[in-house]
Amino acid sequence: MDQRDELEAQGKLEAWEYNPHDEDHRRPHKYFPNRPVDSEHVRELGVLTWKLDVVEWDKNPLLEKIKMDRGYKYSEIATISPEEMTDFEEKVKGYFKEHMHSQEEIRLILDGGGYWDIRDYDESWIRFRVNKGDLIVLPPGMFHRFTLDEHNYVKALLLYTNIPCRTQLEKSTEDDSIASCRKLYAEKVLNNPRAIHRKRPQISAH
Repeated sequence: MDQRDELEAQGKLEAWEYNPHDEDHRRPHKYFPNRPVDSEHVRELGVLTWKLDVVEWDKNPLLEKIKMDRGYKYSEIATISPEEMTDFEEKVKGYFKEHMHSQEEIRLILDGGGYWDIRDYDESWIRFRVNKGDLIVLPPGMFHRFTLDEHNYVKALLLYTNIPCRTQLEKSTEDDSIASCRKLYAEKVLNNPRAIHRKRPQISAH
């Protein structure tokens, strides 16, 4: 995918500073007034986004091109809901634990929605919403967490470069994989001297 096509395909996310005022993580957690975060800032942290037509997602030429360009060879569909999972609450709590992966995390939302939280340059949380048709790629080494919204339902296509494996490396775990991936992410993203959005203007909550 050339640069022009990629820019045309990239979708804009609704993102904001995460307000930890409420224990229910499935609520939006916005400040009042809201403290929006520009899509470019989220992208500079390493998040890639596209907006796709998922009516016939398995025939979408853009999805096929992205899979080819990024080397995604395997896939599976996951449905997260109380009706589909006997251990629903336990799983949702697990997704919301701060963690990272040694490979990209790729999700195409086929139905439903939820929120991803990612760490900003200053370690504060940024939350962004995902809905039907959003394709999200999180880079290796990025600490993040995921939650459903209050509808308690999401259906997503999961893509992999290797045989499907969803290993979650939690932040509290001492592991060589975490240290190695985090170092690469810091060198590529967090310490990038060309990052122009490292510091965002502070927006008053009053």
